[in-house]
Amino acid sequence: MAGQGKSKSIRRNAAQWRSLVSRFAQSGLSAAVFCQREAVSTASLYRWRGLIERHDGSEAVAERSEAGFVDLGTLRGESARGALVELRLELGGGLTLHLVRH
Repeated sequence: MAGQGKSKSIRRNAAQWRSLVSRFAQSGLSAAVFCQREAVSTASLYRWRGLIERHDGSEAVAERSEAGFVDLGTLRGESARGALVELRLELGGGLTLHLVRH
């Protein structure tokens, strides 16, 4: 009976999981097939993928919010009078702010 039973699990750090999740995304394989090949559970793969996406998303928001102000310039002269001005801001999560001046 020696050698039977549960195999020893491999402990991975965050960098190793990031690499694994990246390889999964590029593999074109189903999660079940990929996880079997890599000897990981699908639950762990999905958990770490979610953690990485949330972490990367929070960093991206922090990087974008550092600008604070974007100067779009001003409208000057006769040609600007009565000109249509339209501004559309994609705020994320399907939310859009749309401003129009006629």
